[in-house]
Order: sequence, then C-alpha cells, then structure tokens
Amino acid sequence: MEPGANKKKDGNVFSQHVGEKERRKLKALHEKKKSVWFGLGMFGMVGWSVVVPTLLGAILGIWLDEIYPQSFSWTLTFLIIGLLIGCLIAWFWVANEHREINPTKEDEELNLTKEEKDE
Repeated sequence: MEPGANKKKDGNVFSQHVGEKERRKLKALHEKKKSVWFGLGMFGMVGWSVVVPTLLGAILGIWLDEIYPQSFSWTLTFLIIGLLIGCLIAWFWVANEHREINPTKEDEELNLTKEEKDE
C-alpha cells in the first residue's frame, strides 16, 4: 500500500465528516425552533388521543349493556378496546414526531434531494 493512498482515504473520511456537520448546521438554521408550548401541546394531543376513544368505547358499552344485556360487561369490553385504540393512536403520533425531530440518514438524503429539486 502506498503512503499517499492512506492520506487520501483519511482526507475523504474527514471531508465526509465535515460535510455531514455542514448539512446538520444548515438544516438547523432553516428549521423553526420548537418552544415549550410545542411540548405541552404534544402532551395534550397524546392525552386527547387516548381519552376520546376510551370515552367513546365506554359510552358505546353503556348503550349496549342497556340494549343487549349479556353475562359479561359491554362497558368494560369497549372501555378496554377504546383504551387500546387510543394508545395506538398516541403511539403513532409520538413515533411520527420522533421521526420528524430525529430523522435517519435515509430521511435526510431524501430531504436533500427534494430541496435540490426545488431549487
């Protein structure tokens, strides 16, 4: 192996590292800062996305208990189903925000190609 080849490899790695830092800094300059209110709003969104399906499930269960009484409780059944659906919805929102805040390298590359097309 030639001594110059190792220097070229080191220089290439260094330039890639500098390029990644530059992309991150430019991205940070273009993005809006998220405030404390954004975090509180996210808590509210997650809370409501769990509460609404849970309450709808409970209301449906109470109505079914009155109309079609069974040996089991419709209220408890639909309360649990509503809670599970609400948790899935909340998980979707949190995962989506996490992806938006912490994109993978593939996401960053896709965003860079979209920005290049826009220019």
